[in-house]
Amino acid sequence: MTQAEKGETENGKDKEREREQRGGKRPIVPAAVPESLQEQIQSNFIVVIHPGSTTLRIGRATDTLPVGIPHVIARRHKQQGQAAYRDSWLLRDGLNKPESTEQRQNGLKMVDQAIWSKKMSNGARRIPVSPDQVTPLETVNNCLCSHCLVKTALYVNPLDSYNIHWPIRRGQLNLHTGPGGSLTAVLADLEVIWSHAIQKYLEIPLKDLKYYRCILLIPDIYNKQHVKELVNMILMKMGFSGIVVHQESVCATFGSGLGSACIVDVGDQKTSVCCVEDGVSHHNTRLCLAYGGSDVSRCFYWLMQRAGFPYRDCQLTNKLDCLLLQHLKETFCHLDQDISGLQDHEFQIRHPDSPALLYQFRLGDEKLQAPMALFYPATFGIVGQKMTTLQHRSQGDPEDPHDEHYLLATQSKQEQSSKATADRKSMSKPGTFEGDARGQVTDISERMYPQEVELGSSQSDCMISGNDSEEPLTAHMSRKTAVSQFEGKALGLDKAILHSIDCCASDDTKKKMYSSILVVGGGLMFHKAQEFLQHRILNKMPPSFRRVVENVEVITRPKDMDPRLIAWKGGAVLACLDTTQELWIYQREWQRFGVRMLRERAAFVW
Repeated sequence: MTQAEKGETENGKDKEREREQRGGKRPIVPAAVPESLQEQIQSNFIVVIHPGSTTLRIGRATDTLPVGIPHVIARRHKQQGQAAYRDSWLLRDGLNKPESTEQRQNGLKMVDQAIWSKKMSNGARRIPVSPDQVTPLETVNNCLCSHCLVKTALYVNPLDSYNIHWPIRRGQLNLHTGPGGSLTAVLADLEVIWSHAIQKYLEIPLKDLKYYRCILLIPDIYNKQHVKELVNMILMKMGFSGIVVHQESVCATFGSGLGSACIVDVGDQKTSVCCVEDGVSHHNTRLCLAYGGSDVSRCFYWLMQRAGFPYRDCQLTNKLDCLLLQHLKETFCHLDQDISGLQDHEFQIRHPDSPALLYQFRLGDEKLQAPMALFYPATFGIVGQKMTTLQHRSQGDPEDPHDEHYLLATQSKQEQSSKATADRKSMSKPGTFEGDARGQVTDISERMYPQEVELGSSQSDCMISGNDSEEPLTAHMSRKTAVSQFEGKALGLDKAILHSIDCCASDDTKKKMYSSILVVGGGLMFHKAQEFLQHRILNKMPPSFRRVVENVEVITRPKDMDPRLIAWKGGAVLACLDTTQELWIYQREWQRFGVRMLRERAAFVW
């Protein structure tokens, strides 16, 4: 380069600096990624992380199966004599209200009525078994327990000076006012758990994470601030070189090989329903129910107590007893109408440094009643809690200037007033559960950033009260009041699926969803669950669709895979797609542009 050329280059740089000092606009779109980073990424250098409320599933994209570990951490007290804090597992708020017992009994009556109304395969009615007919059998002592328990957070001695934290509860970060409940503390717990799993089970030294990339699965109804903090933790603190963030429901379709499906994710703490079409999760169809497999375990324990459960020392505050109840639920519970009458069962109690005890007892309809509580959630006895969550507009982020709030603020007053008028008309118009096709929203912000909750005919009909009666919306009810009332009701699983499908934009899409209902997660892994759910959907779906939908198909084990692993498997499939190369967010890009990179690179509408 000649001296003159060097001088021109320096003059150009000086002019550019002057423009920046004068307040010239800087480009928002990140600079092009160097060719070295655009090369095909090796799948064995990609770690797929699926953080659940109870179980963390993590593994390389090339692994056949992920590693599953309890998503919990035990932290030793910093000072002696400090009060212990332990996040509960099966217990939750709203169980000890004065109305809880009555609501639980009413829910059980509805369950018994549903059991009696459905005939067995031979055409006969089931003969109900009352708890009075069940008599406990003898307890047999075994030899000294030789079972060695792994030293994990679940097996910490309650007398030791440890706090127990579950960083994720009901699909969201477990923020609370107690010790370890701040956002910083929860993120620190997640970093420790994930780093431990990467080192111990994947055998990747933390110093080598700069050579690895991460695919993170997030819930369909997500908190933008929390996702931003998780991405920052993975890139800046753990040291991954790149990340792709995607939704669980879309990854479930990838893992099952389906193009379109209504995804029903029944987890341990929450149940989410969402309709996915061609790799896109329709935001109006997203629904999250605040109950799952752990609530079924607690309900099963209550039913067994009524039947004379022989293990009298069982405590829901004891983690080992919670593990036992989970095991009993998975072993004995079913959704098969043909299994009736009393049956003898046995189970073992194994506690450290104690004799192993063998218990024998009889169970009747309790094994069927407990999982049916998913369809009649009043049986859980939860009072005064928010049981249903819809997709809301985010609160905004100062680091993300071009969010939906910006688009709304730049709209003309005429567009806003016309939209408000249309909303009032839709709120005042009564609807039926069949629901006609929804009007198309012409607002550009709703098309690009559809974060606003829309209440249509399906929501007004899905507002189910504790006694399963309908509360029609009045013309004077505001949108906010309607949403809060809807979210206060506990929808049964079948009604939530019907509601989600009814919120699809067109009849053709609804037909697709009725023809492909995919159940994932570990909360509905009961014998005959597929046939039971299919029967419920067929009986309750709108008559207009019953005539045109050729086949209602419920899929619980696609390709004979474990339904708990399907979403993670979809993340591994995502890592191998050519189109994924355009979705990577790299560490230095995140340092420079922050959360704006999620809007630019996310595979879903941020």
